[in-house]
Amino acid sequence: MTTPTPDPAELQVLRAAARRASIARRLQGDPETALLQSIVDATVTLFDAEAASIAIFERDPDRLEFRVAAGEQGAGAIGLSVAPSKGIAGFVFSTGQPLALSDVTSDPRFDRKTAERTGYVPRSIAAVPLVEQHGRGTVGVLQLLDKRSSPTFSLRDMELLGVFAAQAAAAIHATRIQRDLDELLHQALGRLAGDELDAAAIEAIVSAATDGLDPDEESPFWTLVDRLARLQSLGERELGLVGDLLEVLVRYAAPTRRRA
Repeated sequence: MTTPTPDPAELQVLRAAARRASIARRLQGDPETALLQSIVDATVTLFDAEAASIAIFERDPDRLEFRVAAGEQGAGAIGLSVAPSKGIAGFVFSTGQPLALSDVTSDPRFDRKTAERTGYVPRSIAAVPLVEQHGRGTVGVLQLLDKRSSPTFSLRDMELLGVFAAQAAAAIHATRIQRDLDELLHQALGRLAGDELDAAAIEAIVSAATDGLDPDEESPFWTLVDRLARLQSLGERELGLVGDLLEVLVRYAAPTRRRA
């Protein structure tokens, strides 16, 4: 069975979209893991706990994947995947409700086999859902294991843990550039319809698809990415002019920032 060869127009669209993806990654970096790691580091320190971890919901297959962890007993959880309805993490994710247990072994929802796979079976657990703003749903779970100073978790503990969970959810939402890229490619290729297109038409198609990725006019991240990608096709003279304009803009903006 032979694999169909994409026509030149499709390849050009893919290359144009890939340029924007490369620029987007350089602009945005890869802050998700770093931000989530800083959150679990701060959590385990604040609560003086044995471990803290964040599991993120992923598809194909549906699962909760433990992305980061902290604490003396946390390392074993990293990379572990569980069903999104299994164990304490699965219960919190599927219901969207926080949960605190002072004796996990007496609760039927506790998944001891999964805990043993991490190399540490906790006595107590506090878990809160990572809920995206504006009703976009639950994207993961933040778990805390075994406070050293207390066998139980207080209402205040759960409130503080909820604050960390909100920050983690915001970090996940803000850095899913790859998923935006997938949508960009889908839209751009859908517009081709097998037509033979020149380079200008290709850029116009990808630019139009890119414009639809920004959620609102106040957050023009993908618009900026598109403009930077289009600069790459300019000649030396045009690039020099752009540089001069940017220098003027920076000089104009500096006094404004000082006044603010």
